[in-house]
Amino acid sequence: MELREGQVAVVTGAASGIGLAMARRFAADGLRIVLADVEETALDKAVAGLRESGAEAIGHVTDVSERDSVEALADAAYGAFGAVHVLCNNAGVGSGAEGRMWEHEPNDWKWAFAVNVWGVFHGVQAFLPRMLAAGEPGHVVNTSSGDGGIAPLPTASVYAVTKAAVVTMTESLYAHLRAEGASIGASVLFPGPHMLRTGLWESHRNRPDRFAKERPRRTPYRSLAQWEAAMEAAGQKIEFTPVEEVADFVAEGIRADRFWLLPASEHSDRQIRARSQSMLDRQNPGYLERFILGDD
Repeated sequence: MELREGQVAVVTGAASGIGLAMARRFAADGLRIVLADVEETALDKAVAGLRESGAEAIGHVTDVSERDSVEALADAAYGAFGAVHVLCNNAGVGSGAEGRMWEHEPNDWKWAFAVNVWGVFHGVQAFLPRMLAAGEPGHVVNTSSGDGGIAPLPTASVYAVTKAAVVTMTESLYAHLRAEGASIGASVLFPGPHMLRTGLWESHRNRPDRFAKERPRRTPYRSLAQWEAAMEAAGQKIEFTPVEEVADFVAEGIRADRFWLLPASEHSDRQIRARSQSMLDRQNPGYLERFILGDD
């Protein structure tokens, strides 16, 4: 699909991080942008910044875990611009990483699934019928993670499970769109290849009361900055991928109608091969044991 001036892109989780970078990249290509986020103040700032750069953009406060909220987003997008050509289901939260998977509270799982899985499906269901009815070229990008879609991250099991679900959901979406003969493509995004500076580490700031924790959070790191400082104190220098590079990668992938938006990485390739080989050999997942023991 060609990205052309005048087309419309909708991005969830667009007030910061990868979402904002994608919105800016699409705007640079001349697209009109609908930014959605649960944080109103940050969203207003993001929209104002795009408008100052000359982009045609609107914002809509959206809780992707709520179907009615995403339907309202779709109404706002079509009401403002009359069409949607690119949909990026990018909003996500980093629930978990506080112990063994059986130690997590039900609300840790419920919140993560509500945003990371249901949020993607709500986006698909709210926008795809209208995009199909329009009969125009389009593309859907669903954000997953190497932590779940490439090889599960045992230390963040809740998050990893939800991101693995996004991969399968997008594979199903791709197959169904092809079966329909639709001119709409689908991609699953694995941001990277290195760590990213996003607000995912501070997701708890937006955790709604209906998913409140029953016990205090156990994680020793309240922010990415704290974790990075701890790693540097231990002599480990962390490499980061600029979110702008991810946005460029997404735009290029849409143009190429590429399903796997997976940056080249020897580490990721090694994980994929190890996992696939374990399945083909019908052997236990030794790659997970190596991760736990710190050998990978």
